[in-house]
Amino acid sequence: MRPMADASPAIAPPEDIASSISDTCVDKAALPAGRMLGLGLLAGAYIGFGSLVAVLIGAGAGELPYGLVQITTGIGFALGLILVLLAGAELFTGNTLMTLPLAQRRIGPGALLRAWSLVWLANLGGALALVLLAIGAGLHLDGDGAFATSAVELAAGKTSKSAGQIVASGMLANMLVCLAVWMAAGAKSAGDKVAVIVPPVAAFVALGLEHSIANMSLLPLGLLAQAVTGAELPAGLSWSAAAANLLWSTLGNIIGGGGLGLAYWALYLRRR
Repeated sequence: MRPMADASPAIAPPEDIASSISDTCVDKAALPAGRMLGLGLLAGAYIGFGSLVAVLIGAGAGELPYGLVQITTGIGFALGLILVLLAGAELFTGNTLMTLPLAQRRIGPGALLRAWSLVWLANLGGALALVLLAIGAGLHLDGDGAFATSAVELAAGKTSKSAGQIVASGMLANMLVCLAVWMAAGAKSAGDKVAVIVPPVAAFVALGLEHSIANMSLLPLGLLAQAVTGAELPAGLSWSAAAANLLWSTLGNIIGGGGLGLAYWALYLRRR
């Protein structure tokens, strides 16, 4: 007997989503390198747009009570994943669900690692390019420097965490991101996709969790905004600390998203 949610016309039943995700991941793993890199660059930039909106909201939400600021920032950041999933792009964190077809033996470890590594590097390139454009456009000067202050504070909060905290936070973040990807894959219309993307993305941002691809724009944005404005550099915020954050958040994202993919494989596809 299917769960009651399966009867909803707005979203496919979970076993159908599992099959769809598996097929999509197989196709993604087979993309030519050039196309994979191009789509990865776009995803890094798209998530970067979400980062810019989140920083902007954080800069202007100082009078709001704690909690509401974080939720509002998260809703703004959701723009990034909406662009990735509706416009089409390759996002490393969503691609951690490739563990599902890996468990089915539809793709091999080599194909998985190729896709992960190429897309991760491309996401980084797209994120850095967007940050440089944002600085070139003078966004760091907005609000009499409030935008830059918000960017620096966000970045400093991320680099102040221990490696263990970042890994655990990365696991939780990508579970939520992959759930957004999962539900969007089953949604029947663009409006339904947006509706299921926003809540989990807003939740991970509001909770201050670590998403490696978001951090590819948030960390350089904070560091460059500080360097350009000459603001005081918070303790612990440096390029080396940013690199360490990306390392540990990537590991956490792989565990969280990859584990979710394996869980759905075991629940819905293992016996097929």
